[in-house]
Amino acid sequence: MSIAPSTTGLTPVDIWVDPRCPWAWITSRWLLEAEQVRALNARFHIMSLSVLNEGREVPEQYRQGMIDGWACVRVCVAARQRLGDDAVRPLYLAMGRLIHHEKAGLGDAMIRDALTEAGLPADLIAAADDTAWDAPLRAEHHAGMDPVGSEVGTPVIHVPGPDGRRLAFFGPVLTPAPRGEEAGRLWDAVLAAANVDGFFELKRGRDRGPQFE
Repeated sequence: MSIAPSTTGLTPVDIWVDPRCPWAWITSRWLLEAEQVRALNARFHIMSLSVLNEGREVPEQYRQGMIDGWACVRVCVAARQRLGDDAVRPLYLAMGRLIHHEKAGLGDAMIRDALTEAGLPADLIAAADDTAWDAPLRAEHHAGMDPVGSEVGTPVIHVPGPDGRRLAFFGPVLTPAPRGEEAGRLWDAVLAAANVDGFFELKRGRDRGPQFE
C-alpha cells in the first residue's frame, strides 16, 4: 500500500485506527487539535483489532467485539477504494462519534448512520459482510502495523523524519485529549522523542478509563 504524498505544504501525519478502539479515538481527537496549532495534515488509515488479535487468546468480554468489529473496518476500506483517501477521515470521525459518544454499537444501524453523517453513498454498507474486502483491509493494516511490530495495538502514527526516514510509533495513549496549545506542545514532545534513534518506550500505568470530553 502506498501513502500519497502531501500536497498541502503541511507535514503529513498518518494515523492507523480501528473505529471501535476508544484509546485510538481519543488520540485522533488530540491529533485534530494539534492540527489547529501546528502545521500538520492528519490522514486516516485503517487497522483492525480483529486482524491483530487473530489466533490470540482474548478475554471473554472482547470476543464478540472481535466478530462484530470486521464490519466497520471493511466499510472504511471499501470507501477508500471506491472514493479515495479523503473519504476515510469523515467516515472514521462519524463512526467514532457514534460508537464512543452515542454508544451506537458496531452493527449495520451505526454504519448506515455514519455513512449518512459523512455524506457517503449508502450502498457502501454492502461491504460490511463481504469478505472480499478482507485482503485490502489486511494490506492497509500491515502497512501501518508492520513498521512498529506485533506487540502494539492502535493508534499507530507515521510521520516523516528530518532525514527522510519514516518514523513509526505506537501511541500516544492519553485521556482526555489535550486541547489547543497543550495539544501542540504534546505533539512537539512526541515528535522529538520519535526522532531519537533507539528510543523505544516511555510508559506509566493507567489509573483511569477513556474520557471522551
